[in-house]
Amino acid sequence: MNSPSKKTELRRTLLKKRQSMTLSEWKEKSDRISSNLQNSLLFTESTTILAFFSFRQEPDLSLLFTNSEKRWSFPRCVGKSLVWHFWQPDDVINAGAYGIPEPHPEAQIIDMNEVDLILVPCVGCDVQGYRLGYGGGYYDRFLSSPDGSKKPTMGVVFDFAYLSQLPVDSWDQPLQGVVTENGLMRS
Repeated sequence: MNSPSKKTELRRTLLKKRQSMTLSEWKEKSDRISSNLQNSLLFTESTTILAFFSFRQEPDLSLLFTNSEKRWSFPRCVGKSLVWHFWQPDDVINAGAYGIPEPHPEAQIIDMNEVDLILVPCVGCDVQGYRLGYGGGYYDRFLSSPDGSKKPTMGVVFDFAYLSQLPVDSWDQPLQGVVTENGLMRS
């Protein structure tokens, strides 16, 4: 089986498993992921963090977003790219491309030189740091761009989706670390 169809099948299986979590299980595991991130050196030493709003039962990191010592930035899908905007807890959130929550288009765009850490949403991740996304290539393009490739990256995924090995394509960019509800792993 070739890599794209393997990825499609794996994506379907992992998304189904994620959607089958109960609300309390999802909340509890999300809170543990947030706690593991908060206790990590990479997080505590970071001031400006690129993050994501939970979508389709991705881990919910919103507990972290009230930390006023951090400057938070979230993506908007524009064409085939991600545009990153500053966001604070009282700012507007819109439904953007694919229904994904995103900041208002008028929100201030971030200076990528200020970014200390990129938290990356994943459908799945493996021990080498390779991620399985939704298949749109937005993060692959961003993480291989000059802006994204030089920054520390942390995949955020539930432990059941942290696998020994994923099918890998030439354009896939490994992440430097992965956080699950069971802890922080370096790739």
